[in-house]
Amino acid sequence: MTMAAVAELGRLAQMQWGLVTTRQAADADVSRLQLSRMAAAGVLERIAQGVYRMTGAPAQEHEEILAAWLSVSDSGRTGDAAQVIVGGAAAARLHGLGDLWVDAVDLICERRRTSRNPRVRMRMLKLPAGDVTRVEGVPVMTPMRTLADLVEQWVDLSLVADALRDADARGVADLSELARHLAPLAGRDGLPSGEAFAEQLALDAGLGVPA
Repeated sequence: MTMAAVAELGRLAQMQWGLVTTRQAADADVSRLQLSRMAAAGVLERIAQGVYRMTGAPAQEHEEILAAWLSVSDSGRTGDAAQVIVGGAAAARLHGLGDLWVDAVDLICERRRTSRNPRVRMRMLKLPAGDVTRVEGVPVMTPMRTLADLVEQWVDLSLVADALRDADARGVADLSELARHLAPLAGRDGLPSGEAFAEQLALDAGLGVPA
């Protein structure tokens, strides 16, 4: 391992929250054994399966989510990191919506991918470009698509209503958009339409609905 390799890891870490992956290290000619030795020497800290933080880099508020996304995405190799999208409770956390427990980081891909991280849940789904935004540089479901995803994953509707209240406070609530996303789920939850579903969530959130 050369100083140039260590410098390359540092350069990568600067662009991704102080984090580097074992794959990126291998691309820089740093072996897993060398990574372990660097961790033992205090140069790196292992924070997740296949992900290390450079010593001295501050821990991020959503580090587990960021590390999970980084470990699965192809960022730095193929340039198609946008194909890995954060959804579910992890997306809500990144948007600052609600107070949901992230028991697993949902990562959405158009094609089959796997992760050895037990805290990562991979899901295959093709999302339209309009359903995806970026938070901290990471592709994430939009706020309203995130709420519909929570409903689809059987999250308690009172928690979804809390997240909608936060979305309204942040100026990102759009009941028309939410209704569109909820339309396929309305019948499953005993409601006649996506509009009725969105209105019910708004009422539960204490927002009222347009006349």
